[in-house]
Amino acid sequence: MADFFFIFFFAAIFCALLSPFQAWTQPYDSSVSTRLVLETSGLIKRYIMNARKDKWNSVHELPRDPCDEYGQCGPYGICRVDKPIRCECFKGFAPKSQKDWDHQDWSDGCNRITPLNCNNGDGFLEFRRVKYPDMLKYWLNLSMGLGECRDQCLRNWNCTAYANPVITYGGSDASTNLKEKEKKGTAKLILISIAAGALVSGFINGAILLMTRRKRRAAKKNDGNDLELPIFKLATILAATNNFAKENVIGKGGFGPVYKGNLSASEEVAVKRLSRSSSQGIEELKNEVFLIAKLQHRNLVRLLGCCIEGEERILIYEYLQNKSLDYFIFDENQRMLLSWPKRFDIIMGIARGLMYLHHDSRLKIIHRDLKTSNILLDANLNPKIADFGLARAFGEDQSIARTKRVVGTYGYMAPEYAIDGKFSVKSDVFSLGVVLLEIVSGKKNRGFNNHDNCHTLLGHAWLLWKEDKFLELMDESLNETFVESELKRCVQVGLLCVQKFAEDRPVVSSVLFMLGTDGAVLPEPKEPAFFYERSLNPITSVSSPSMKSDNNTMTITDLEAR
Repeated sequence: MADFFFIFFFAAIFCALLSPFQAWTQPYDSSVSTRLVLETSGLIKRYIMNARKDKWNSVHELPRDPCDEYGQCGPYGICRVDKPIRCECFKGFAPKSQKDWDHQDWSDGCNRITPLNCNNGDGFLEFRRVKYPDMLKYWLNLSMGLGECRDQCLRNWNCTAYANPVITYGGSDASTNLKEKEKKGTAKLILISIAAGALVSGFINGAILLMTRRKRRAAKKNDGNDLELPIFKLATILAATNNFAKENVIGKGGFGPVYKGNLSASEEVAVKRLSRSSSQGIEELKNEVFLIAKLQHRNLVRLLGCCIEGEERILIYEYLQNKSLDYFIFDENQRMLLSWPKRFDIIMGIARGLMYLHHDSRLKIIHRDLKTSNILLDANLNPKIADFGLARAFGEDQSIARTKRVVGTYGYMAPEYAIDGKFSVKSDVFSLGVVLLEIVSGKKNRGFNNHDNCHTLLGHAWLLWKEDKFLELMDESLNETFVESELKRCVQVGLLCVQKFAEDRPVVSSVLFMLGTDGAVLPEPKEPAFFYERSLNPITSVSSPSMKSDNNTMTITDLEAR
């Protein structure tokens, strides 16, 4: 009854989610807070707040164990909750694909090691505490003993199993005991799966398997044919990266590791390999290929080709010697290499690249994950926007879209996207504003800590702007190279881009105009998103610098961070 109530309770409040993944509830006892979390794996967890320890305690979850998931180990597989390796095969069976099992993909199940031979002493194995399969038909014989039942099942090759079950109300949780219990005068309830049931279920499973295989073959056949770019052989990639040697790893993201490769003595490439444990998958890879293959701009990274062979999914890009922007601006030593003129050029280059995506390309592209680590720098420190795995193409007249799967990086996401899943060109502009303020200040928005009355870099910049102290936001390494009018415009435009409401933010074409026009009259920015002031006693702040006060009125939970 408790489980039933929990499921019903969850269904009743699911429509009131505050985010795509979390629901808050208020029980009859107003002193107790409880919440339900639907994880991306499908697991439902219920938490109750422990007020004394100020932490959430997990008190209930469904399903209770992995073996409650249907078909966890595939045909002829056994799911075990008491062992580290969840699935194993029945005796006399072996994994259908050992490679898949090595990667903990058990869905294809097991095959017989030797063919079944009912005339050569083959028999049945006994299993206890198992759930009945979904049988469409069965034989029920109240007068037959368990031994007779076994003999008849042996004579019928299509007989899957036999049992002397104790059936409880509902039947699904009945325990099966295959040991014969003869009691005179007691009717025996004998359940035998018959040929009809086995054949029907076999036909259904066979049809599903056939359709799945056809889809896989069709997908593999088309993987490399519709991409409109060169296809590299896996052998070529292995040779270029020295068999994906660890010393050739130059980066890692949500997609997987990135390797430096040499196709020839004069041609270096960046090889992006999809990892099995990646938070992204084949759909994101295809999305990136189909989008970026159609895009050509000096401020976008250039895709040279791909490799889709066997289980490998690989993208090949131009190699950019100077890594990503975050490597420079957040490092005490490397930031010295970026003077103000160079930083201003980088800002303008990023804006031009985004302008192309939003307005000038054949497709209207929303990047959705613009951040400093996705801005790569070439030999001359020219910026190139990279990583289009999460990008989305808009229709010609489309201005906004909504998703239930919020993906991206906390600190760069616009509030309407992080909370409601709404994204548009204005959500990209918000990310651009964060990047712009990070370039000016040399500080990260995420994890920003300053002993004043704000929580984020955006709030810090806003307070300095209101007090006409915008120069204090500037990276100290720029003291001898900055141009005050340009720096002021950058701070002001950055704050305009990160305003709370999307309609208050400029489009990227206006951003370019404001940045590039000296003397232009710019609108006054409003309060930025994610801005919360704190009332701290100055003495307390000085004496306890490690203490943090958090008055956030919003909670973002279970975002897919990258």
